[in-house]
Amino acid sequence: MKTERRPWFQTAFKLRGSVIPKILPRVLICGGFGGFISFLHFFDFPVSWPILSSIVPSIVLGLLLVFRTNTAYERFWEGRKFWGNLINTVRNLSRQIWVAVKENEPDDFIEKKSAILLLPAFAVAMKLHLRLEPVNSELEQLMSTSQYQKLKSMNNPPLEIAFWISDYLHKQYSQNCIDVYQLTAMQKLVNNLVDTLGGCERILKTPIPLAYAIHLKQLLLIYCFALPFQLVQDLSWGTGLVVALISFTLFGIEEIGIEIENPFGHDANDLPLDNICATMQRNIDDLLSLPPSVRCGDISHK
Repeated sequence: MKTERRPWFQTAFKLRGSVIPKILPRVLICGGFGGFISFLHFFDFPVSWPILSSIVPSIVLGLLLVFRTNTAYERFWEGRKFWGNLINTVRNLSRQIWVAVKENEPDDFIEKKSAILLLPAFAVAMKLHLRLEPVNSELEQLMSTSQYQKLKSMNNPPLEIAFWISDYLHKQYSQNCIDVYQLTAMQKLVNNLVDTLGGCERILKTPIPLAYAIHLKQLLLIYCFALPFQLVQDLSWGTGLVVALISFTLFGIEEIGIEIENPFGHDANDLPLDNICATMQRNIDDLLSLPPSVRCGDISHK
């Protein structure tokens, strides 16, 4: 699929998806403070203190920001890998159920289709679970009414759906519709679903340590408020603007790390979970439009 190319300048000045609205108040405060120091300098107040440049060395602050951003991006990328693995697992398991599970009775086809629809339902339930949202109508069309109502009362809906899928597979094995090797292979894929859920929960429930976040913010404030005293001698009335630009850069890097450290939300910089779930649903719809290759008896399904 061809990657969408955005106009360079249109992307550079785009507000939606950027961190500008969130950091603008901090930037204006730092720029305003720089302007105030310029005002004092203009009236010969002793506000030029170059020695303040040694309070927070820029290399130390830079390393802290890089570590903060890299840690957040690692969480973002790990979440993306988990969801990529989920797509592959859903495809493999749905294909194996559709092809391998035999149909001995007319109702077996309906039961098989219902079991396969639980796979995109697992993805949707996992998305809602990670966003701390309740079960909603997205799941209603993917399962029976009784299952939907039961899911509403569960603390971990995707885990319950994984149990239903596993229960269906054991039932097919007991009815000799799959053999022990097929059961083992499919249950391994169900285990992969649960492992993926656990991995995403680990990202969600392991935030960046609070002490580190607090210390970084404190250093940022000290650095940005110390800048005007270092620059006013050389820049005079331009101090406020330069301080605003520097603080814009530093606060922006920090805010980007905050934005992507939890990749499962609704923000523009989060993972496109709605699109990923829709992709899985389309894959399942395509699969269900094909005839299974395995039949027992002369049952025909129109």
